[in-house]
Amino acid sequence: MRLFSIGSRTPRSQHALGGGGGSTDPAASDPAADAETVLFLIDVAPQARAWGLQRYVLGARSLKGIEGLRLVKVLGSGHDGGFGLRPSGSRQGLLCVFDSREAADRFVHDSALAAEYRANAREFFSVRLRAYACRGTWSGVSVPVVEPAPPPDSPLPLAALTRASIRPGSASAFWKMAPAAQEGLQRAFGCRLAVGLGEAPLLRQATFTLWDSAASMDRYARAGAHQAAIVAAHQQQFFSESMFVRFVPRQIEGRWKGRDYPQALTPVEGEAPLFASTEGGHAAQA
Repeated sequence: MRLFSIGSRTPRSQHALGGGGGSTDPAASDPAADAETVLFLIDVAPQARAWGLQRYVLGARSLKGIEGLRLVKVLGSGHDGGFGLRPSGSRQGLLCVFDSREAADRFVHDSALAAEYRANAREFFSVRLRAYACRGTWSGVSVPVVEPAPPPDSPLPLAALTRASIRPGSASAFWKMAPAAQEGLQRAFGCRLAVGLGEAPLLRQATFTLWDSAASMDRYARAGAHQAAIVAAHQQQFFSESMFVRFVPRQIEGRWKGRDYPQALTPVEGEAPLFASTEGGHAAQA
């Protein structure tokens, strides 16, 4: 299994996703000035389904006592890792935000729980992330901004996490927009991984995407069904809480939906994009 890794950068503040109201200097406002986010994606092996169900039952309690952990979410996924209402019986996610890179290192390499995720997986994907833009919160916690925004022509991959707590009265309107949003994401040029995640059915949803360039991500974020969904969510106040984060991936490894990473980040000449799309496509999931 090949590992993608990039060097660290000097932390500094950046404006929030979408412009306006940016984060303040992390060193001045937050002790987690070297914070790192870890995301595990797992397709639980058939013989380990009981272990997989136990992850939901235990939730964050299974990480009690992990040093430096500021936020943890045990997440389900849609069917085949998608975004629809039908849940997956085997695909899950684990999101952890640590106060420091050292704490993330200890969890990923030394913890018994991380070893369990690998041992019980039919497919296992891991990415370590450092935020360069964040707007909003998840359960009242934000992701500290610790990286400079990459230049528009950066050749390095980038990632995004979008999550929202949907107001019950807005759920129907939100989900009516989901098919067009998912179709747009499936056509998005430069999207190398996309997964629908959920903290709770229907009302607490998240999307994680991995992009081959800043230009591809920006095209996704600012046009088509995605832009329409964002405008509707703002005007109609769909969400009681939301968070939008952009990341520089520090390490990427593993396998997801038959694709090996980081190899899948760089298609060979003539290879179709992740969803066999055309560059004219736009994306979305609010």
